[in-house]
Amino acid sequence: MQDRRTKHTHDLVNVAIPCQSEHDSGTPSGMPEIAVIIPHYNDVPRLRRCLDALMPQVGEDVEVVVADNASTESLEPAVSVHQAVKVVVQPETGAGPARNAGVAATTARWLMFIDADCVPAPDWIARGRAVAEDDAVIGGRVDVFHETPPPMSGAEAFETVFAFHMRRYLERSAFLGAGNLVTSRSVFEAVGGFRPAVSEDKDWSQRAAASGFRLGFDDELIVSHPSRADWASLRRKWRRLTSEGFLTEAQSPKGRVLWAMKALAMPASAAVHAPRVLRHRGLTAGERARALATLARLRTARMGWMLGQVISGQA
Repeated sequence: MQDRRTKHTHDLVNVAIPCQSEHDSGTPSGMPEIAVIIPHYNDVPRLRRCLDALMPQVGEDVEVVVADNASTESLEPAVSVHQAVKVVVQPETGAGPARNAGVAATTARWLMFIDADCVPAPDWIARGRAVAEDDAVIGGRVDVFHETPPPMSGAEAFETVFAFHMRRYLERSAFLGAGNLVTSRSVFEAVGGFRPAVSEDKDWSQRAAASGFRLGFDDELIVSHPSRADWASLRRKWRRLTSEGFLTEAQSPKGRVLWAMKALAMPASAAVHAPRVLRHRGLTAGERARALATLARLRTARMGWMLGQVISGQA
């Protein structure tokens, strides 16, 4: 759920936290039952907010691993107040490789994934413990909140209506979001790690299903995610998603034809989805208008990006 940058691939590097011992993992035996994996890149205030909400839930059998994409900002303000946090660095770009590095840094039987810009519910770890299954991958709800005062911008109103319908993603497209996910180490090792340069959560959960593991959803496993505050941040998100989609769906001649057809349908899809904005009870009249304008602008922009990909053959 975070924007990424291009970097060269290096080996995993462990980063020591000041005053943290080698065995400071929250479990005297050094063998935690649950590991919480948090990918991060240059978003220290939000990481601090995530850890502040998460760490009161951490018991002796829980380990928290921040997997950092070689941030240029110091993590000290976020981790110095939470001495039990383990930090590893993965310079390879992307949340997927960072998550893989986090998993490699722990031996816990159960794995819980959350993104650095998310805020877990007060019972998030307890709920993950309750729903975890050896042969399953369980996703949860992602609620949207706003970091700016009202009224909502067009981007905020758009995301209030359209962002993070996680149960629908599972029911319609058979995938779960990696920003709120629980599985076992045995499942992760059988499926393999997250792949870079694609929609890593969609790709990974669909590989898990293809391997015979159950994809499940729990509406009480809850994290909250901030909305994109403006057009620039919303545009960055959808440029990334459009690139990932092209790499996943349009690598064959038939796939490129279908991608072009999907692109040409984008403006019409704005009209199809407009009633969802008009019916939404959480928006004022002005916010509905801004959401509709953002919907039309984004779908038109996506059409241009997608047709450009078909013509150039590049994501």
